Amino acid sequence: MTLQEAIKMRHSVRRYTDAPVEPEKLDAIRKAIVEANEASGLNIQLVTDEPKAFKASNLLHVSYGSFRGVRNYLVMAGRNTDEDKEKVGYYGEKLVLLAQTLGLNTCWVGLTYKEVFGAYRLRRGDKVHCVIPVGYGESQGVQHKMRPVEEFIYADPHLHLPDWFVEGVRAAALAPSAVNQQKYSFTLENGNIVGAKTRFSLIGYTQIDLGIAKCHFEIAAGKENFTWK
Repeated sequence: MTLQEAIKMRHSVRRYTDAPVEPEKLDAIRKAIVEANEASGLNIQLVTDEPKAFKASNLLHVSYGSFRGVRNYLVMAGRNTDEDKEKVGYYGEKLVLLAQTLGLNTCWVGLTYKEVFGAYRLRRGDKVHCVIPVGYGESQGVQHKMRPVEEFIYADPHLHLPDWFVEGVRAAALAPSAVNQQKYSFTLENGNIVGAKTRFSLIGYTQIDLGIAKCHFEIAAGKENFTWK
């Protein structure tokens, strides 16, 4: 499975089976985490065989979605800055798509989990921005309602947009987002300079959402075709 195929096949999954994740798949994820942390300065960690964070008695679960069977999850930690929030989205989605290529399911979770003391370590100044369950889902999830690609593009309607740009935005439209808000947009300048920015949201999480969307855009558009503004 290619990353572009993974973008189309990945859906949020909240209920997982008891099937254990094979050691070689966990090792592949751990290797990718090391690379992501080195590149970003984040403090991403993989927690395995830990069921308490998503225990059914955690009353926060009633607020959005219902989780079951979660025993493995990624802890997405970093500084409490917009820069690190965007990195959390960008590098977290790289791990999500890797998991999808390995036949695993995931879900971005911002609130409905419990922080478990001793399950992971934080550095001074770190904040856990979100967690991502990883495992074999009871289903493959369902696609969220797609918004028109045009809603994500801020450009002169008479401007001819290259195919790579349109494909990038189309992939960004498939990106997971907090309660599917997708408060971001893309611009094109001078033929190959791409800008990406957030829009106002009462919910928050816009910087993380932007990082996820930029990850999708890069994969579909091809990094060789453009430069970020």
